Amino acid sequence: MKTMKQLCVYALAAVALFGLQAQADIKLPAVFGDNMVLQQQSEVAVWGWAKPGAAVHVTGSWDGKSHSAQSGRNGFWKVKVRTPAAGHTPYTLKISDGKAVTLRNILIGEVWICSGQSNMEMPMKGWANQPVEGAPEAIAHSANRSIRCFTLQKASKATPQDDCTGTWEVAGPQTTPDFTATGYFFARFLNEALDVPVGLIHTSWGGSRIEAWMTPAALKDIPGKPVPATDEDIKSSNGTPTVLYNGMIHPIVGYGIRGAIWYQGESNRDEPALYAGMFDKMVREWRNLWDAGDFPFYYCQIAPYRYGDHLNSGYLREAQAKGMTTTPNTGMAVLTDAQSLDCIHPPKKKDAGERMALWALARTYGWEKMQYRSPELKSFETEGRVAMLDFDYAGSSGLTSCGREILNFRVAGEDKRFYPAKAAINGNRVYVFSPFVAKPVAVRYCFDDTSETEIFTLDGNLPLSSFRTDSW
Repeated sequence: MKTMKQLCVYALAAVALFGLQAQADIKLPAVFGDNMVLQQQSEVAVWGWAKPGAAVHVTGSWDGKSHSAQSGRNGFWKVKVRTPAAGHTPYTLKISDGKAVTLRNILIGEVWICSGQSNMEMPMKGWANQPVEGAPEAIAHSANRSIRCFTLQKASKATPQDDCTGTWEVAGPQTTPDFTATGYFFARFLNEALDVPVGLIHTSWGGSRIEAWMTPAALKDIPGKPVPATDEDIKSSNGTPTVLYNGMIHPIVGYGIRGAIWYQGESNRDEPALYAGMFDKMVREWRNLWDAGDFPFYYCQIAPYRYGDHLNSGYLREAQAKGMTTTPNTGMAVLTDAQSLDCIHPPKKKDAGERMALWALARTYGWEKMQYRSPELKSFETEGRVAMLDFDYAGSSGLTSCGREILNFRVAGEDKRFYPAKAAINGNRVYVFSPFVAKPVAVRYCFDDTSETEIFTLDGNLPLSSFRTDSW
C-alpha cells in the first residue's frame, strides 16, 4: 500500500511531467489557424514557440517540402515557406517538433490588412440605428469559401505583444455579419475581379487616433506624443500613442500580405497640420517592420459630416490627400458623396471598399486602363473675373455634374473674403465666377464640414474631393 505522502509525490511528479510535455508542444500565434489565407507566390513567414532547442519542421501539402528551424532559448522559432500561385484548392500546413500540429482548409491567395477606426470596424450587420447600405442582400449571398477574415480582439498595451486573440472565419450568412463592412466589400470586389481567394486581417478600433497605431520610433519627431511606460500610464485605450500598435499590429507583423487598407482620420481633425507627417511615418514604419518593400497602402478620405464644433474637417481631408504625394505607393478613395451628414458612419461602405479595390486592381494588379482615381486639381489661373481650374485624372470623357447645379465653389479676392460662386464644366476644366469678386485670387470647393461634391468623372463616376488653391 502506498502512503498518502507517496501518492501526493506521484501526483506532483505527474503534474510536472504534464507541464514539460505541454511546454514541448508547438504553440502558434492566433493568426496561424484553420481556414487562414496565405499570400500567394511568396516566401511567407511561419513562426511560433516550442521547447527550447527543438527542431521544428513545417510542411505545406501543396508541395510536400519540409522547412526546418531550431527554436531559441525562449522557444521561439521561425521559418520561411514558399507558396504557389493562388487557387481555390484547400491545403494543410503541418508543424511538428515530434508532435505535429496540422492546420486545415488553408487557401493560397491575396492577403490584406484592414485597419483604422470605427468606419473600418463597422460590421456588415451595422450598429444600432446605423445600417450598412445593401447589407441584407450582400450577407444573404455571401457564402464564399474564398473570402476569409481574421478579426483581432481589441488590445491596448504599453509594450509590444507577441500574440493576439482571433480566429479565421469563412464568409457566409452566419459569419459575414461580423466582418468589417468596408473590408468585406473590398475583398468581394477583388475576389470577383481576379478569381482568387482573398484573406482579410482586420485590426481596428472605433475612435482611435493615428498615433495609437504608430511605433515609438515613428513618433520620436512628433511633438506632444508621449509614449506610455506601463499599462497604468495609458490615458486613452484607443488614443494614447503606440498602444494599438503594441496590442493589435505587432502580433501580426511579418505575416505574409499583399498590402493594407486604412479608414481613419475623424479622431485627428484637431491636428491636420501633423496628420500628413504622422501618416507618412506610420506607413513607412509598418513597411520597414514587415520587410516586404513598399507594399501598397490604400485609404479612405473622411466623408462630410456635421461635427458641430469649431474645427473644419476640410483641413484634415487636405492633409489626407497629401499622403499620395508624400508617401509612395499609396492611393486615396474619395467619399465626398457619402450622403451621411448626420451620421459619422456613412452607410455606403460598398463605395468605400470598392473604391479602394479599384486602386488595388489598377496599381497593384496592373489594370491601369480603368478609371480608378478621383480627379485632382492640376492648375489654377484667372482671366478677368473668371477662375479656370484644370484637373488631372478626369478620365477620357471629362467631368460632369450629372445635370445638377454646382453650388459649392467659393471665390476670394485679395481681401481673402470668400463669396459663393457659379461654375460650369467643359471637359476637364471648370470655370468659376462670382459677381462679388472682381479679381479672383483663391478658390475653394466643399472646403468645410458638410458640403458634398456635385462633380464626378464620367468614366467610373468617381467624386471630386474638397480642395483649396490658397494656403491661408
